[in-house]
Order: sequence, then C-alpha cells, then structure tokens
Amino acid sequence: MNKSDKIFIAGHNGLVGSAIVRALQTKGFHQLIYQRSTELDLRNQQQVNDFFALKKPAFVFLCAGKVGGIVANNTYRADFLYDNLMIAANVMHAAFEHKVTKLQYLGSSCIYPKMASQFIKEESILTGPLEITNEPYALAKIAGIKLAQAYKDQYGANFISLMPTNMYGLKDNYHPQNSHVLPALIRRFHEAKTANAHEVVIWGTGSPLREFLFADDLAEACIFLMEQYNGREIINVGSGIEISIKALAELIQKVVGFDGKLIFDTTKPDGTPRKLMDNSKIQAMGWVPKVKLEEGIAIAYKDFLSHQSVLLGQ
Repeated sequence: MNKSDKIFIAGHNGLVGSAIVRALQTKGFHQLIYQRSTELDLRNQQQVNDFFALKKPAFVFLCAGKVGGIVANNTYRADFLYDNLMIAANVMHAAFEHKVTKLQYLGSSCIYPKMASQFIKEESILTGPLEITNEPYALAKIAGIKLAQAYKDQYGANFISLMPTNMYGLKDNYHPQNSHVLPALIRRFHEAKTANAHEVVIWGTGSPLREFLFADDLAEACIFLMEQYNGREIINVGSGIEISIKALAELIQKVVGFDGKLIFDTTKPDGTPRKLMDNSKIQAMGWVPKVKLEEGIAIAYKDFLSHQSVLLGQ
C-alpha cells in the first residue's frame, strides 16, 4: 500500500476498525474512507455498490459485522447469521466488481470446531461440530472465508482472510447483555466497586481457557498481512497465551480495584472448553504482539472510565 492509496475501513467505528484507522493514520496513510452505518448500510447491496462506484477504494479492510458475547449470539441467532452473511457478500462482490487491488476479510476464532485439537491450526476449519451458542455467527464467518477464496479461485481476486482471537481494547462494547467476556467483566467489577457490593457473579465454572489480543496489536497484524500476504489460506492472529476465565476475572478484579468475592454460577453455560490458536504462520512471517494482558486491561479500563457516562447508559 502507498500512503496516498484510497483505503476503505468497513466497520471503522468498532473495536478493531477504529484500531486499524489509528494505526494507518500513525503510519501516514491519508486517504482513509469510512462511513457510519446510519449513512451506509452494508447489508444493502445497492448502497454498497453505489458507495464503491463513488469512492473507488483501492484497498478494503472488511472488519464490519454484528458481534457480541455468548448471550447475544445465542439470543439473536437469525440476526447474527443474516447480517454477517449480507455484509460479507455485498462488500466482497462490490470490491470484485469495482476492481479493488486487495481486500482483507476478518473472521473469528469461533469458526473452529468446539473440540478442535489445541493449538488450533488453520487446517482445523470444518473438521467438526461448532459451539452451538455461537453457531450462526461462526457459519456466517465461514461463509465469508469461503466466499473470499471463491473469488480468488474463480476470478483471481486478491482477497485474503485472517482469524483473530478474542479481542479487547479501546472503544470496546460494554453492553450489559451483548458484550464479550472481558469488557463485560470490566463493567461488572466497576459497577460492583461503585456500589460497594460484596460479590460479583460470573457465568459458568470459570474453567474454560481463552486467548486474548489487544485490538491495536491486531491492527498492526492486519496492516502487516495486507502488505505481506497474498495467499489463499486463512491466517490465525492471536497472542499465543491462554488464561482461564477464573484467572481473567481475578486479573480484572485487581485492575479495577474490587475487593469483594467472586461467585461462579455453574448453572450457566461455559461455552467452548478451550480455544488457543496456533499462530506459528504469522509469527514465522515476522509479526508478534506487543501488549501484555494486564497492561492491555489497564488501558481498556482507563478508556472505559473516560467514557463511562455514555457506556453505562447503554
């Protein structure tokens, strides 16, 4: 990519998209294109086609989508499948029709089977049943991956796909029902601390193991792969370090400064028992994450505090 190239960041206002915008701006790219969802509905094919015809981007980071935690995924199953299918199909087809130089599609580690062998290699996709609670979202992401590969196979389009692990960071979603586990715990501990509560209830047993990556680290990986990788196969992007939900809760409790007890509600689902990706491919290319988990949580909590009047009104 050249500094003067037109670059479209689909989903620029979200956790990952905003990190990509920050990283590109820091590196001196000055023709960044983005539009709010209220102005451009990526589920609407005509709007997307008109946008590409008008703006003519050369590069596309496709990180827009409907996302959420275990409750949102399991509650809005049709919405998660429909919205993410339509976004992927419309943006990729418009990118092909308008001859973009390159498109990067962001999937999710939930595309892998629930009981995939650890570390999870890219080749594990479609080798077993998915975790049922987020199956619609995972299926939509798998369809997006296969669509990107199909455009490459049939037309030679330079579309690549990468699979991020669980993300967190600046501009995260702290909705009480729809957020992912890490921001949900930040909010829960903060509210408990503010209310002088004696305990915080955590869903499940606390035993599942998860991997987390700071969004600004992912943004660096996205730009790195956009410039360095043109392959057909998907690429995992993660920290390579796992932590139990119990240990994560204790770490967030420490950062927030909550002194009460943790109660684990074992009547609630745990989800996938373990999900640690094999990141050897991207690391062999020369990329490694920089932000440690406790440091990243402290940064995220500071960002939460600076926006809490808005966030707590969700």
